[in-house]
Amino acid sequence: MKCSRQLVISALAVIVLSACSSSPAERRQAKDDFTYLDAKDFHQWKMPSGTELHYYPDFAVPTGQYQGEIGSKVDIRPPQQILELIPGARADMTSGDAVLWMVRQAEADKVWDTTLKALTAGKVPLVKQTDTSIETAWVRWVSKDEDSEIDARYQLSRVAANNRFGIKVSLVDWRQGGEQGKVSASQKDRYTAYMTNLITTRYDEDVRREELRKARALMKHIPVTMGSDRSGLPVIIARAPYEVFWQRLPELFGKLGMKIEDRNRSQGTVKVKYSELDEDFFTAHKLKPMDMTSGEYTLLLGDLGNRTSINVTNSKDKPVKEVWLEQLVPVLASVIDETAKAPAASDAEE
Repeated sequence: MKCSRQLVISALAVIVLSACSSSPAERRQAKDDFTYLDAKDFHQWKMPSGTELHYYPDFAVPTGQYQGEIGSKVDIRPPQQILELIPGARADMTSGDAVLWMVRQAEADKVWDTTLKALTAGKVPLVKQTDTSIETAWVRWVSKDEDSEIDARYQLSRVAANNRFGIKVSLVDWRQGGEQGKVSASQKDRYTAYMTNLITTRYDEDVRREELRKARALMKHIPVTMGSDRSGLPVIIARAPYEVFWQRLPELFGKLGMKIEDRNRSQGTVKVKYSELDEDFFTAHKLKPMDMTSGEYTLLLGDLGNRTSINVTNSKDKPVKEVWLEQLVPVLASVIDETAKAPAASDAEE
Protein backbone atom coordinates (compact mmCIF):
# COMPACT_ATOMS: atom_id res chain seq x y z
CA MET A 1 0.00 0.00 0.00
CA LYS A 2 1.56 3.28 -1.11
CA CYS A 3 0.04 5.54 1.52
CA SER A 4 3.12 7.34 2.77
CA ARG A 5 3.05 11.07 3.25
CA GLN A 6 6.05 13.33 3.70
CA LEU A 7 6.25 15.55 6.79
CA VAL A 8 8.79 18.33 7.03
CA ILE A 9 10.54 18.15 10.40
CA SER A 10 11.24 21.89 10.57
CA ALA A 11 7.51 22.54 10.62
CA LEU A 12 7.43 20.92 14.06
CA ALA A 13 9.96 23.37 15.48
CA VAL A 14 12.67 20.70 15.46
CA ILE A 15 16.10 22.21 15.00
CA VAL A 16 18.63 20.10 13.13
CA LEU A 17 22.18 20.97 14.07
CA SER A 18 24.28 20.28 11.02
CA ALA A 19 27.50 21.90 12.38
CA CYS A 20 30.36 21.36 9.92
CA SER A 21 29.76 17.67 9.26
CA SER A 22 29.76 16.41 5.71
CA SER A 23 27.42 13.44 6.13
CA PRO A 24 24.38 12.42 8.18
CA ALA A 25 26.40 9.69 9.91
CA GLU A 26 28.99 12.19 11.14
CA ARG A 27 26.23 14.35 12.59
CA ARG A 28 25.03 11.40 14.66
CA GLN A 29 28.42 10.03 15.72
CA ALA A 30 31.08 11.14 18.16
CA LYS A 31 33.95 13.03 16.59
CA ASP A 32 36.78 10.81 17.88
CA ASP A 33 37.56 7.32 16.61
CA PHE A 34 36.35 4.07 18.11
CA THR A 35 39.64 2.31 18.88
CA TYR A 36 38.28 1.40 22.31
CA LEU A 37 36.34 -1.36 20.56
CA ASP A 38 39.65 -3.11 19.95
CA ALA A 39 40.48 -3.20 23.68
CA LYS A 40 41.13 -6.65 25.15
CA ASP A 41 38.56 -8.23 27.42
CA PHE A 42 38.86 -7.52 31.12
CA HIS A 43 40.37 -10.23 33.32
CA GLN A 44 40.47 -10.85 37.02
CA TRP A 45 43.12 -8.82 38.82
CA LYS A 46 45.67 -11.05 40.54
CA MET A 47 47.16 -9.69 43.70
CA PRO A 48 50.89 -10.30 44.29
CA SER A 49 51.60 -12.76 47.06
CA GLY A 50 51.99 -11.20 50.48
CA THR A 51 49.82 -8.17 49.71
CA GLU A 52 46.45 -7.27 51.21
CA LEU A 53 43.51 -6.11 49.10
CA HIS A 54 41.80 -2.90 50.18
CA TYR A 55 38.42 -2.40 48.49
CA TYR A 56 36.82 1.03 48.01
CA PRO A 57 33.24 0.96 46.64
CA ASP A 58 33.26 4.57 45.44
CA PHE A 59 34.11 3.71 41.84
CA ALA A 60 32.69 0.22 41.60
CA VAL A 61 31.28 -0.70 38.19
CA PRO A 62 27.92 -2.46 38.60
CA THR A 63 27.77 -5.98 37.28
CA GLY A 64 25.10 -7.20 34.92
CA GLN A 65 24.05 -7.51 31.30
CA TYR A 66 23.42 -4.11 29.71
CA GLN A 67 21.79 -3.59 26.34
CA GLY A 68 22.80 -0.66 24.18
CA GLU A 69 24.69 0.50 21.13
CA ILE A 70 28.45 0.92 21.02
CA GLY A 71 30.95 2.57 18.70
CA SER A 72 29.63 4.32 15.62
CA LYS A 73 26.09 3.16 16.40
CA VAL A 74 25.89 5.40 19.47
CA ASP A 75 23.64 8.37 18.65
CA ILE A 76 25.11 11.53 20.22
CA ARG A 77 22.18 13.77 19.28
CA PRO A 78 20.31 15.19 22.27
CA PRO A 79 16.96 13.52 22.93
CA GLN A 80 14.02 15.10 21.15
CA GLN A 81 11.84 16.80 23.75
CA ILE A 82 8.07 16.96 23.59
CA LEU A 83 7.10 20.62 23.23
CA GLU A 84 5.06 21.76 26.23
CA LEU A 85 2.56 23.88 24.34
CA ILE A 86 -0.67 22.61 25.93
CA PRO A 87 -1.40 24.49 29.19
CA GLY A 88 -1.96 22.15 32.12
CA ALA A 89 -0.88 19.02 30.21
CA ARG A 90 2.01 16.80 31.27
CA ALA A 91 3.96 14.62 28.87
CA ASP A 92 5.29 11.20 29.90
CA MET A 93 7.64 9.09 27.77
CA THR A 94 7.89 5.41 28.78
CA SER A 95 9.50 2.68 26.66
CA GLY A 96 9.12 4.80 23.55
CA ASP A 97 5.42 5.56 24.11
CA ALA A 98 4.35 9.15 24.81
CA VAL A 99 1.25 10.16 26.76
CA LEU A 100 -0.16 13.66 27.08
CA TRP A 101 -1.99 13.70 30.43
CA MET A 102 -4.82 16.10 31.27
CA VAL A 103 -6.70 16.55 34.54
CA ARG A 104 -10.15 17.11 33.02
CA GLN A 105 -12.09 15.04 30.53
CA ALA A 106 -13.08 18.18 28.60
CA GLU A 107 -9.42 19.07 28.10
CA ALA A 108 -8.66 15.59 26.79
CA ASP A 109 -11.62 15.87 24.41
CA LYS A 110 -10.19 19.10 23.04
CA VAL A 111 -6.72 17.60 22.57
CA TRP A 112 -8.23 14.57 20.83
CA ASP A 113 -10.06 16.87 18.42
CA THR A 114 -6.76 18.68 17.88
CA THR A 115 -5.10 15.33 17.12
CA LEU A 116 -7.58 14.66 14.33
CA LYS A 117 -7.01 18.17 12.93
CA ALA A 118 -3.23 17.75 13.07
CA LEU A 119 -3.33 14.44 11.19
CA THR A 120 -5.68 15.90 8.58
CA ALA A 121 -3.58 19.06 8.13
CA GLY A 122 -0.41 16.98 7.86
CA LYS A 123 -2.11 14.72 5.29
CA VAL A 124 -1.37 11.68 7.44
CA PRO A 125 -3.19 8.67 5.94
CA LEU A 126 -5.29 6.54 8.32
CA VAL A 127 -5.81 2.78 8.20
CA LYS A 128 -8.33 2.54 11.02
CA GLN A 129 -10.23 5.06 13.12
CA THR A 130 -12.68 4.77 16.02
CA ASP A 131 -13.88 7.17 18.71
CA THR A 132 -10.95 6.21 20.94
CA SER A 133 -8.23 4.95 18.61
CA ILE A 134 -6.44 5.85 15.39
CA GLU A 135 -4.02 3.74 13.37
CA THR A 136 -1.99 5.52 10.69
CA ALA A 137 -0.54 4.18 7.47
CA TRP A 138 3.13 4.77 6.71
CA VAL A 139 4.24 8.32 7.52
CA ARG A 140 7.47 9.55 5.95
CA TRP A 141 9.88 11.75 7.89
CA VAL A 142 12.70 13.68 6.23
CA SER A 143 15.76 14.66 8.27
CA LYS A 144 19.27 15.78 7.34
CA ASP A 145 20.61 13.61 10.18
CA GLU A 146 19.46 10.33 8.64
CA ASP A 147 21.20 8.29 5.95
CA SER A 148 17.89 7.46 4.30
CA GLU A 149 14.20 8.24 4.49
CA ILE A 150 12.31 7.16 7.60
CA ASP A 151 8.82 5.65 7.48
CA ALA A 152 6.82 4.89 10.60
CA ARG A 153 3.30 3.82 11.52
CA TYR A 154 1.57 4.98 14.69
CA GLN A 155 -1.19 4.01 17.07
CA LEU A 156 -2.90 6.95 18.80
CA SER A 157 -5.42 6.18 21.51
CA ARG A 158 -7.34 7.68 24.41
CA VAL A 159 -6.36 6.41 27.84
CA ALA A 160 -7.34 7.07 31.45
CA ALA A 161 -5.68 6.32 34.79
CA ASN A 162 -5.73 7.69 38.34
CA ASN A 163 -8.42 10.27 37.52
CA ARG A 164 -6.38 11.57 34.61
CA PHE A 165 -7.19 11.52 30.91
CA GLY A 166 -4.61 11.19 28.19
CA ILE A 167 -3.71 10.78 24.54
CA LYS A 168 -1.18 8.00 23.94
CA VAL A 169 1.16 7.99 20.93
CA SER A 170 2.90 4.72 20.05
CA LEU A 171 5.24 3.92 17.15
CA VAL A 172 4.19 0.44 16.00
CA ASP A 173 6.08 -0.13 12.73
CA TRP A 174 9.45 1.07 11.42
CA ARG A 175 11.00 1.24 7.99
CA GLN A 176 14.29 2.85 6.96
CA GLY A 177 15.54 3.10 3.42
CA GLY A 178 12.58 1.00 2.31
CA GLU A 179 13.51 -1.93 4.56
CA GLN A 180 11.19 -2.81 7.42
CA GLY A 181 12.87 -3.79 10.67
CA LYS A 182 13.12 -3.29 14.41
CA VAL A 183 13.46 0.28 15.62
CA SER A 184 16.13 1.16 18.18
CA ALA A 185 15.06 2.58 21.54
CA SER A 186 16.56 6.01 20.79
CA GLN A 187 14.94 6.24 17.36
CA LYS A 188 11.60 5.16 18.78
CA ASP A 189 11.75 7.91 21.41
CA ARG A 190 12.76 10.50 18.82
CA TYR A 191 10.11 9.75 16.20
CA THR A 192 7.37 9.27 18.77
CA ALA A 193 8.22 12.74 20.06
CA TYR A 194 8.00 14.11 16.50
CA MET A 195 4.47 12.78 16.09
CA THR A 196 3.46 14.03 19.54
CA ASN A 197 4.79 17.49 18.67
CA LEU A 198 2.57 17.45 15.59
CA ILE A 199 -0.33 17.50 18.08
CA THR A 200 1.08 20.06 20.53
CA THR A 201 2.07 22.54 17.82
CA ARG A 202 -1.35 22.29 16.19
CA TYR A 203 -2.96 22.94 19.59
CA ASP A 204 -0.79 26.02 20.07
CA GLU A 205 -1.66 27.29 16.57
CA ASP A 206 -5.38 26.88 17.27
CA VAL A 207 -5.10 28.76 20.58
CA ARG A 208 -3.19 31.63 18.97
CA ARG A 209 -5.66 31.82 16.11
CA GLU A 210 -8.58 31.99 18.55
CA GLU A 211 -6.85 34.69 20.62
CA LEU A 212 -6.30 36.74 17.48
CA ARG A 213 -9.95 36.31 16.49
CA LYS A 214 -11.09 37.52 19.91
CA ALA A 215 -8.67 40.44 19.74
CA ARG A 216 -10.12 41.49 16.39
CA ALA A 217 -13.65 41.19 17.74
CA LEU A 218 -12.78 43.42 20.69
CA MET A 219 -11.12 45.92 18.38
CA LYS A 220 -14.25 46.50 16.33
CA HIS A 221 -15.65 49.16 18.63
CA ILE A 222 -12.96 50.99 20.60
CA PRO A 223 -13.74 54.51 21.72
CA VAL A 224 -10.74 56.85 21.69
CA THR A 225 -10.69 60.12 23.60
CA MET A 226 -8.28 62.64 25.03
CA GLY A 227 -7.20 62.13 28.62
CA SER A 228 -4.23 62.51 30.92
CA ASP A 229 -1.70 60.12 32.43
CA ARG A 230 -0.76 59.82 36.11
CA SER A 231 1.51 62.85 35.87
CA GLY A 232 -1.22 64.96 34.28
CA LEU A 233 0.28 65.06 30.78
CA PRO A 234 -2.17 64.87 27.86
CA VAL A 235 -2.51 61.43 26.23
CA ILE A 236 -4.90 59.59 23.94
CA ILE A 237 -6.99 56.94 25.74
CA ALA A 238 -8.10 53.85 23.82
CA ARG A 239 -10.70 51.85 25.72
CA ALA A 240 -9.16 48.44 25.04
CA PRO A 241 -6.71 46.26 27.01
CA TYR A 242 -3.05 46.76 26.21
CA GLU A 243 -2.56 43.26 24.73
CA VAL A 244 -5.59 43.68 22.47
CA PHE A 245 -4.57 47.11 21.21
CA TRP A 246 -0.98 45.97 20.62
CA GLN A 247 -2.20 43.19 18.29
CA ARG A 248 -3.88 45.63 15.91
CA LEU A 249 -1.53 48.59 16.27
CA PRO A 250 0.50 47.92 13.06
CA GLU A 251 -2.67 47.78 10.95
CA LEU A 252 -4.26 50.89 12.49
CA PHE A 253 -1.28 53.21 12.47
CA GLY A 254 -0.19 51.95 9.06
CA LYS A 255 -3.40 53.45 7.69
CA LEU A 256 -2.45 56.74 9.35
CA GLY A 257 0.71 57.00 7.28
CA MET A 258 2.95 55.77 10.11
CA LYS A 259 5.43 53.14 8.97
CA ILE A 260 6.69 51.11 11.94
CA GLU A 261 10.48 51.01 12.12
CA ASP A 262 10.87 49.24 15.47
CA ARG A 263 8.74 48.30 18.47
CA ASN A 264 9.21 46.85 21.94
CA ARG A 265 6.17 45.18 23.46
CA SER A 266 7.42 45.01 27.05
CA GLN A 267 8.45 48.69 27.07
CA GLY A 268 5.43 49.83 25.09
CA THR A 269 7.48 51.82 22.57
CA VAL A 270 6.84 51.98 18.82
CA LYS A 271 9.16 53.95 16.56
CA VAL A 272 7.44 55.15 13.39
CA LYS A 273 8.22 57.20 10.31
CA TYR A 274 5.26 59.45 9.52
CA SER A 275 4.43 60.66 6.03
CA GLU A 276 1.81 63.40 5.82
CA LEU A 277 -1.54 62.17 4.61
CA ASP A 278 -2.91 63.76 1.44
CA GLU A 279 -6.11 65.77 1.24
CA ASP A 280 -8.01 62.90 -0.40
CA PHE A 281 -7.67 60.86 2.81
CA PHE A 282 -9.22 63.58 4.97
CA THR A 283 -11.90 64.29 2.39
CA ALA A 284 -12.89 60.62 2.20
CA HIS A 285 -13.12 60.39 6.00
CA LYS A 286 -14.79 63.83 6.35
CA LEU A 287 -12.03 65.06 8.67
CA LYS A 288 -9.95 68.17 9.03
CA PRO A 289 -6.27 67.83 8.01
CA MET A 290 -3.73 67.37 10.79
CA ASP A 291 -0.89 69.83 11.42
CA MET A 292 1.48 66.96 12.20
CA THR A 293 4.54 67.15 9.94
CA SER A 294 6.41 64.28 8.33
CA GLY A 295 9.26 62.81 10.34
CA GLU A 296 10.26 60.22 12.92
CA TYR A 297 8.16 59.79 16.06
CA THR A 298 7.83 57.42 18.98
CA LEU A 299 4.50 56.13 20.23
CA LEU A 300 4.47 55.47 23.97
CA LEU A 301 1.81 52.97 25.07
CA GLY A 302 0.76 52.52 28.68
CA ASP A 303 -1.19 49.64 30.26
CA LEU A 304 -4.15 51.02 32.24
CA GLY A 305 -5.91 47.71 32.81
CA ASN A 306 -8.93 47.74 30.50
CA ARG A 307 -7.59 50.82 28.69
CA THR A 308 -4.44 51.83 26.82
CA SER A 309 -2.83 55.25 26.90
CA ILE A 310 -1.02 56.60 23.83
CA ASN A 311 1.47 59.45 23.85
CA VAL A 312 3.70 60.67 21.05
CA THR A 313 7.22 62.12 21.18
CA ASN A 314 9.26 63.62 18.35
CA SER A 315 12.74 62.64 17.12
CA LYS A 316 14.25 64.56 20.08
CA ASP A 317 12.13 62.57 22.59
CA LYS A 318 10.05 65.64 23.39
CA PRO A 319 6.23 65.33 23.67
CA VAL A 320 4.44 66.62 20.59
CA LYS A 321 2.01 69.53 20.82
CA GLU A 322 -1.25 68.75 22.61
CA VAL A 323 -3.17 70.04 19.60
CA TRP A 324 -1.55 67.33 17.47
CA LEU A 325 -2.89 64.66 19.81
CA GLU A 326 -6.32 66.28 19.73
CA GLN A 327 -6.26 66.22 15.92
CA LEU A 328 -5.10 62.60 15.89
CA VAL A 329 -8.05 61.35 18.02
CA PRO A 330 -10.83 61.67 15.37
CA VAL A 331 -8.51 60.36 12.65
CA LEU A 332 -7.65 57.26 14.71
CA ALA A 333 -11.32 56.74 15.60
CA SER A 334 -12.28 56.91 11.93
CA VAL A 335 -9.64 54.31 10.98
CA ILE A 336 -10.83 51.97 13.77
CA ASP A 337 -14.41 52.20 12.48
CA GLU A 338 -13.21 51.59 8.93
CA THR A 339 -11.26 48.43 9.86
CA ALA A 340 -14.20 47.17 11.94
CA LYS A 341 -16.44 47.15 8.89
CA ALA A 342 -13.91 45.36 6.66
CA PRO A 343 -13.38 41.58 7.26
CA ALA A 344 -9.85 40.56 8.27
CA ALA A 345 -7.81 38.73 5.64
CA SER A 346 -7.40 35.61 7.78
CA ASP A 347 -11.13 35.56 8.57
CA ALA A 348 -11.88 35.53 4.86
CA GLU A 349 -9.48 32.61 4.37
CA GLU A 350 -11.09 30.60 7.15
